Amino acid sequence: MKLAHLIRAALGPDATWSHLPLPEVEVRRIVQDTRELTPSDPATEPFIFVARRGAAVDGHRFAARAVAQGAVAVVGEATPEEQASFAWRHAAPYIQVPDDRAALAQLAATLYGHPSRALFTVGVTGTDGKTTTATLLHHLLQGDRPTGLLSTAGVRLGEAEGGLFGHFTTPEAPEVQRTLAAFVARGLRAAVIESSSHGFAQRRLDAIDYDLGILTNLSPEHLDFHGTFENYRAAKAQLMARARTSILNADDPNYAYFAARARRIITYGVVRAATWRATEVRELPGALEWRLTHAGRSYPARLPMVGSYNVYNALAALAAACEAGVPLAGALARLATFPGVPGRMQVVQTAPFALVVDFAHTPPALEKALAALRPQVRGKLIVVVGAAGERDPGKRAPLGAAAARGADLAVFTEEDARSEDPEAILAQLRAGAQGAGGRLGETFWLEPDRRAAIRRAVTLAEAGDLVLLAGKGHERTLERRDETLPWDEVAEARRALAERGLGP
Repeated sequence: MKLAHLIRAALGPDATWSHLPLPEVEVRRIVQDTRELTPSDPATEPFIFVARRGAAVDGHRFAARAVAQGAVAVVGEATPEEQASFAWRHAAPYIQVPDDRAALAQLAATLYGHPSRALFTVGVTGTDGKTTTATLLHHLLQGDRPTGLLSTAGVRLGEAEGGLFGHFTTPEAPEVQRTLAAFVARGLRAAVIESSSHGFAQRRLDAIDYDLGILTNLSPEHLDFHGTFENYRAAKAQLMARARTSILNADDPNYAYFAARARRIITYGVVRAATWRATEVRELPGALEWRLTHAGRSYPARLPMVGSYNVYNALAALAAACEAGVPLAGALARLATFPGVPGRMQVVQTAPFALVVDFAHTPPALEKALAALRPQVRGKLIVVVGAAGERDPGKRAPLGAAAARGADLAVFTEEDARSEDPEAILAQLRAGAQGAGGRLGETFWLEPDRRAAIRRAVTLAEAGDLVLLAGKGHERTLERRDETLPWDEVAEARRALAERGLGP
């Protein structure tokens, strides 16, 4: 798309530019991080550089490098007075906007042709269950039409794997729009997008047309970023305000808040009356069964997953799939064939003791995971869990307490300490565990190295026990102060089992 046309179409009258004319070039990319750039011929890869002002870093520091590497224009919030100090100001036009994040999203969506408009687009938000619900819905829709998935667990273009974006739920706006454009180019007809509170608050999800919005549940999370629970909840509620139809958990305490902001509502639940309701829930070895009540009729339903809370995720996915036009009989049949989600209640071994990997990393999620696994245990329930650095410190003691209450034995360890002292994080987990009656050296241990913690738990396990490795799930890196290690929780578990002479 030609630069002048792109600027006018994406930014409209809000944008003004410096004395330089906009060059007649075809823009190929929108860039907001110069680390994405490689030495290349500027004539073949002209791009716009958006100089975002973040909490710690001002993107204008890197504008000169961007211009040198082929940026045909720079977009940002700098005033004319600030622009006068830019040494590169005669090399590329500067386009001033009132909100650099909003501009980034609009430019990316416009460049890629607003791909969400060509797809039946579903957003999934909430505190826990987003990835499972999104993956379930992708599975149900894929049985009816080619569907893309953009989630924490990875990207799928129909049945094909598309890789991972990184250690976060929602990638930046250019990557979101580029992925949606790839869906359209592949001939996909629907998209399921795991939509985080960060994604909404940082405007990464702007310029997406949502047909449906799903809320799984809500509990305090990411308060280090949002500041208050009210801000966190308001960020999530953007999905309800934007989606044409919202699918809401009627049993969630925040249901009324989200319902008041939704344009049209479909409900699901187990306790309260709902449009889609589960009754007679039974937990079987490796599966869940229930009666589904919908539109005055009752149907048998089966999901090959453990954890009764996954009934909620299945109900949300069924409601969304049928709202998208999938016949209910087909959706129920497809539900029974769900292959599971990597790192979500993933069974690694069943005998002589069981070992399960799950992403549960918040106190409510860990409580649910341990309660779900308890009926499967003949002996002791052992958990390995940590708390992330540079994330909400208020959840660390409650996480320790949840482990102490829900498991018989716990090993507290690292989980992406980042710049924080792992020992300080472990101290907070220890305080929570002791407050819940845990005894250091008897019912719980502190092991800063996650690999060693997994081996300790495997060594503690005996026949009939169950070991839960919680918190990392599908993630493929382990972040420390001075290094980022490649990580595979399932592979680490198998290595620890092999050291005991056990196979999968």
